[in-house]
Amino acid sequence: MSDRMKWLLLGLVTCLFGFMVLANTVIATMAITTLAGGLLLVSGGFQALGALSGETSTASRFLAGLMGLLLGFLGLSFLFNPLGGAVSLTTLAMILLAAGGVVRILFAWRLRQSAFFWPLILTGALSVLLAAYIWVNFAAATLTLLGTLLGVELLLNGIGLTLFALTLQGKNNKPA
Repeated sequence: MSDRMKWLLLGLVTCLFGFMVLANTVIATMAITTLAGGLLLVSGGFQALGALSGETSTASRFLAGLMGLLLGFLGLSFLFNPLGGAVSLTTLAMILLAAGGVVRILFAWRLRQSAFFWPLILTGALSVLLAAYIWVNFAAATLTLLGTLLGVELLLNGIGLTLFALTLQGKNNKPA
């Protein structure tokens, strides 16, 4: 199988997964929360293990161990209460969207005389509006936001991979 066929197949499969996730955003949100909980638990375990075996000061080892325990606790919380984890992750996404939008708007204001002013204002305002939409519809967003974001990301990634494969095909057909 040629490289372009591999990229094309990967792009099409990724698009298919994106459509599947968008069709089941609530299940995808719970899966993301469970996966995040598992990763936090494993990370906390390694952090705590590193604190026990480290050769730094006692205070540094204590803080590293405490961080490991907190990560482990957060991971267990996400695993045993995925809905609570989804609320936490949705809140985090909302805060990051709002903060990123405000920063873009402030940065755009500093670039008033450049060509970047309006694109930065527009994307910043859209991020702030999306955060406000999540805030107003928080109950519905909690169950669907993470799954929707994952589905859109998979779909866009699949489209990008498919276009990349078609670009490779076009380059291979040109005479040398």
